[in-house]
Amino acid sequence: MIEIGLPVAFVLLLWWASTGAILYLNGLPRWTHGWSLGSATVLLALALLALVVTRDDTRATGAYLAFVAALVVWGWAELAFLLGRVTGPRREACPPHASGWRRAWLGLQTVLYHEIALLVLGAAVLMAVGDGPNRSGVWTFAALWALRLSAKLNLLLGVRNVGEAFLPPQLAYLASYFRQRAMNPLLPLSLALSAVATAAVWQAALADATAAHDAPALALLGSLVALGLLEHVFLALPLPTHRLWQWSLRSRPDALATGEPNRRDALAAHSEPCAQKDSRTEHLSALSP
Repeated sequence: MIEIGLPVAFVLLLWWASTGAILYLNGLPRWTHGWSLGSATVLLALALLALVVTRDDTRATGAYLAFVAALVVWGWAELAFLLGRVTGPRREACPPHASGWRRAWLGLQTVLYHEIALLVLGAAVLMAVGDGPNRSGVWTFAALWALRLSAKLNLLLGVRNVGEAFLPPQLAYLASYFRQRAMNPLLPLSLALSAVATAAVWQAALADATAAHDAPALALLGSLVALGLLEHVFLALPLPTHRLWQWSLRSRPDALATGEPNRRDALAAHSEPCAQKDSRTEHLSALSP
């Protein structure tokens, strides 16, 4: 049981705590953002160094350290994005009546620099690990990238929970590129692929034929992909998932810590022309990123 329980508990706790830490830092006054990103950059350098040091470490501890290091690399990109430092060339709301490929192209421009940064960081992870037998860091970063790309595409196509509650004031315009609807053609496929990937990775992690040094890394990866599956489920359910991080959202100066009216009003002001709400939905709800 410990082969399953330990990685699941570890990944769940790390996911919850790291997400909360990023949200808390993002909600602090603007003058602190430079210090936060500077500190995160130091951690980024240390994480890449850790990937180099652990690439030949085939112990379970090596897999866990490489997993944490890859998560720190990913966290730098997320913090830089939410602080508004690495986003894209477009920093304004979607124009009225934009739809189809034009809306998708404009949406890409809002996150273009962030997407490039993720590719650069992914290449850095690959270079740091090289051909070392400890692939935990590479697998972790690749899974995060694939899951986040799927989530972004689903937000563009339309989901029930668009996650506007997590957008900081400097990125409020992004809500105008989200589409709220009960379902889109990609979401069932995303759910199915995530479920199949979760089952396949866990099967490999628990198989007798799996190399001993790969089993811990695969267990961590399986736990991470399962969380990604859960987040895709959240896309389709009207759940106030932001309450999972209520403690971290209290650093924000707006009304998010105690209520949502101000956030919803801001969303309406920024996104109504382009949000393209489905006629079956009447209210916005929150979703974790």
